[in-house]
Amino acid sequence: MLDIQNLSFHYGSRALYDEASLHIKPKNRIGLIGLNGTGKTTLLKLINGDLTPDGGSISKSNECTIGFLNQDQLSYQSDDSILNVALQGFEQQLAIQKQIDKVLHQMETAYEEKLVDKLAHLQERFALLDGYSIHSKAEEILEGLGFKTEELNQPLRTFSGGWRMRVMLAKLLLQKPSVLMLDEPTNHLDLPSIQWLESYLNNYEGAVIIVSHDREFLDRAVNMIVEVSDANLNVYSGNYTFYLEEKELRNEIQRNAFKNQQQKIKQTERFIERFRSKATKARQVQSKVKMLDKIDKIDDVVDENVDLNIRFTFSQQPGKFIISLKDVEKSYGDKEVIKDTHITLERGDKIGFVGANGKGKSTVLRIIAGTEDHEGIREPGYNVIKSFYAQHQLESLNIENEILQELKEAGSEKTEMELRGILGCFLFTGDDVFKKIKVLSGGEKSRVALAKTLISQANFLLLDEPTNHLDILSVNILIQALQNYAGSYLIVSHDRHFIANTANKIWYIDDKVVKEYPGDYHEFSKWYDQRQLDKSTTQKTETVKKEKPKKQEKEVKAPLAHEVLNQKKKELKSAQRLLSKAEEEIERLEAEIKSAEDEMAKPSVYGDPFKLSEINAAYEKKKAKLEAKNNEWEELAEQIETLEEEIGDQ
Repeated sequence: MLDIQNLSFHYGSRALYDEASLHIKPKNRIGLIGLNGTGKTTLLKLINGDLTPDGGSISKSNECTIGFLNQDQLSYQSDDSILNVALQGFEQQLAIQKQIDKVLHQMETAYEEKLVDKLAHLQERFALLDGYSIHSKAEEILEGLGFKTEELNQPLRTFSGGWRMRVMLAKLLLQKPSVLMLDEPTNHLDLPSIQWLESYLNNYEGAVIIVSHDREFLDRAVNMIVEVSDANLNVYSGNYTFYLEEKELRNEIQRNAFKNQQQKIKQTERFIERFRSKATKARQVQSKVKMLDKIDKIDDVVDENVDLNIRFTFSQQPGKFIISLKDVEKSYGDKEVIKDTHITLERGDKIGFVGANGKGKSTVLRIIAGTEDHEGIREPGYNVIKSFYAQHQLESLNIENEILQELKEAGSEKTEMELRGILGCFLFTGDDVFKKIKVLSGGEKSRVALAKTLISQANFLLLDEPTNHLDILSVNILIQALQNYAGSYLIVSHDRHFIANTANKIWYIDDKVVKEYPGDYHEFSKWYDQRQLDKSTTQKTETVKKEKPKKQEKEVKAPLAHEVLNQKKKELKSAQRLLSKAEEEIERLEAEIKSAEDEMAKPSVYGDPFKLSEINAAYEKKKAKLEAKNNEWEELAEQIETLEEEIGDQ
């Protein structure tokens, strides 16, 4: 479907890709990983045609379409409702709908046979493209991504950048491109929306390429990992957990091969040195020298893991309680966000604050930080020194400072050597520490701001979405730093792996009240899922009890106009004709599927993995077509039933 061959691309004098190759097939769900700056987003832009390769080729089949969700779309603005923006994904259906509306308008003043035929033809095409369900599909995806039903008709411009990005994602999903490319989609989604997207992608018909730092998301949403490393694309046929295991095996093989080669090189060099001056060994020595010159040297494995050997200390120990909220309430105008909240954070608590966006998590963080007005009592503990990290904190960095200078001004009283050691743990090594803040990427600025937060004398940290814009290695560094941190903290995050490895208690918001679960994230997740299941079962039972059977009264309908009645009859004939074609197609597909099943059962086929794979791929395509055709048949049958009732009532 899409083939990358010998791709080369340079950024200045640096090669991001050097003769890299990758073949992408339908149903491939690829997690594209690598350190920040290795070229993950660049590869997506090359595939999308936004950038031109310096060498090699990116080719795709004629029917292949590309859909790309990138960070640039955060700034997209429109006065259209979010529903209408998402519906733009149905470009072909909307074009036909406009033609249908135009013909209907013409028929109001000129009822002609050719207009009726044109309308029937357009409606037939519209039905084949499933045009009558585009609104319900758009609503389903928008609500799956976290929008409320009452918000769907609000203008896009009234939403924040992260929510606008969700609308653009919905539009892209509705387009159903052959290759769907998502650049850090979980940065703008809360946990329920991430879980919905995981489920959606697992059933996606085309290929998917995802750049993400969310390990749990990659484990659940992809079936192939492509690692960008050393200007190449390294393929691992499994999810992220498989990649970690397989990479360790490959590293072990490479490590052993390197050691064996180094030993052989040393032996050869010793032979050359020992017999260089002996005439009788001259020919052998020359042979050994040539062999060394020609040898294809194996590189040693570069250990990308960082061990954080620094303890983040503070001068003052706090009292037993860090902070208490009593009878706390918060509203924005008529919108109540938090109510009747009584909760205490104690010394030693490592709190993960989870839940859907818009529930009030960041508001609670600001109340605890003392930067948000509220009703009720906020009672800080004794000797508590807090430090607050949020994305807007990046703006407080002095862009003219060098990285090292920025940390020196943080007031930690650490020596330059200690600060360099800390920056090394946050992936700033050598002369990197003298880079100015203004030239850093978003992820690099995040690392500087996090380092500043952790080296402060604070014994209580407030961290709002700290993993956004960090790569997987940087997230692991932050996990280690927090595990080594002796103070208390409260973290808002949707990264399940991060929360599972940093929190010993969970806060969540239930009916606008902040509540605590006294266990880790895995325990909370199981408990919460069971609680939601029990709630759902109880509600269904109560609904069944309340519902009473009612007598169905036949609706008295006004007679249809003669022209409309004729149109309904034409629509009925058209639908019956399409239904007949669908039935023929279903019979043909069922016969082909049966034939394929018989073929796969033959010993000559199931004994040949390549042939079996080829037949199985065709078999799966036919099954998908059969399912789609069955769905079309059901919709046509319902349409015919409705039309027959309307015509029969006349």
